[in-house]
Amino acid sequence: MTRPVITMLLKALFSLLLLLPVLLILAGQVGLLAGKAPADLGVREGRLKPPSRTENSVSSQASLYPEHPMRAYAEIQPLPMRGDAAATLAQLQAVVGAMPGASVVQSGPDYLYARFTTRWLNFVDDVEFWVDPAGVVQVRSASRLGRKDFGVNRARVEAIRAALAAR
Repeated sequence: MTRPVITMLLKALFSLLLLLPVLLILAGQVGLLAGKAPADLGVREGRLKPPSRTENSVSSQASLYPEHPMRAYAEIQPLPMRGDAAATLAQLQAVVGAMPGASVVQSGPDYLYARFTTRWLNFVDDVEFWVDPAGVVQVRSASRLGRKDFGVNRARVEAIRAALAAR
C-alpha cells in the first residue's frame, strides 16, 4: 500500500473510533440497551428467580440451585431484618430510593422490586427483595443484558447492606 492510502485508512479508523462512543450513547438514550423486563420475577414457592446463567447476577438463594453453573459466582448473603417485615421493607425502600438510577416498581407486604438504570447508556438491572419467614431478606440482582456485570450487582447489594447497617 502506498503512504496516502495508509494515511486515509488511519484517518477513517480514527474517525470511527471517535464516533463509536457517540453512537453507543445515542443507542442507550433511545432505549436500545435497556433490555426487556423479565416476566418471571417475584416469589414462587419460597424462591426468587434463579441466578442468571452468566456472570451478571447475584442471589442469596443461589445455594438452592446446587447444579446451577453460576452458583458459586452468584452466591451472596441475605440481608438482615431491621425490625418486622413492614419496617424492614420501609427501610429498604428508603435506601434503594436514594440510590442513583433507582426506581421502585413494585412494593408489597413482604416483597420489593426495584429497577436500576445507568445514566448514559440506560442499561437496566432488576433487583428483588423478599422478606423470608426464616427471618432474613432474600435478594436477587441481575443485569438484563450482557454476559458479565463486572461486579456491579454484588457491589450494589453490598452498598444496600452497608446503608441498612448505618441506619
